[in-house]
Amino acid sequence: MRIRPEELKLYAITDRNCLKNENFEQSIEQALAGGVTCLQLREKHLSRRELFAQAVKVKKICEKYHVKLIINDDYEIALESGVDGVHVGITDAPVEEIRRHAGENFIIGATAKTLEQAIRAQNAGADYLGVGAIFPSGTKPDAIRITPEIVKQIRKAVKIPIVGIGGITQENVSSLAEYHLDGIAVVSAVFGSDDIQNAAENLFNILNIKI
Repeated sequence: MRIRPEELKLYAITDRNCLKNENFEQSIEQALAGGVTCLQLREKHLSRRELFAQAVKVKKICEKYHVKLIINDDYEIALESGVDGVHVGITDAPVEEIRRHAGENFIIGATAKTLEQAIRAQNAGADYLGVGAIFPSGTKPDAIRITPEIVKQIRKAVKIPIVGIGGITQENVSSLAEYHLDGIAVVSAVFGSDDIQNAAENLFNILNIKI
């Protein structure tokens, strides 16, 4: 297993537009110190050269906390920078193609919004699924919502870990217990907080009790 379910419990996705602290690396370190168990670098405004340089810096912070680092979309940059893996959406490079290029030790996460997409991603070699949007999302206002019934169907149909994503906060995370998710993915619930470390700690503690 390239990534264990417990490593996906509190999966944070970066977005420097959410930050109230302008220091990007410091904000990441605060999140990891607070209990984030997996980090996705998602900075779509950066050039590929800038993304590579950022990935190398963030990788050192993640290694300090023994946290896996995933890059959004660009598996070539992920491979070049030596991070742990990539997460791809429905319209990004197919999981099969990435697996052929990246080999067996590379982590591949895939977005799934339907039961069919979830099964297809698992069969193609994905290591985990990002399922959502669970709730309306401030960072992705146009994200397609997924019904509770579909989340439950996916949970029953696949064996790989499932991470819920989309509008998850400290206030609504407890309502996800019935889905038996392996983890949650958040952006603003951590990086949009005035106290990033405290926000991560609070979410981690809730997850230990409820999820």
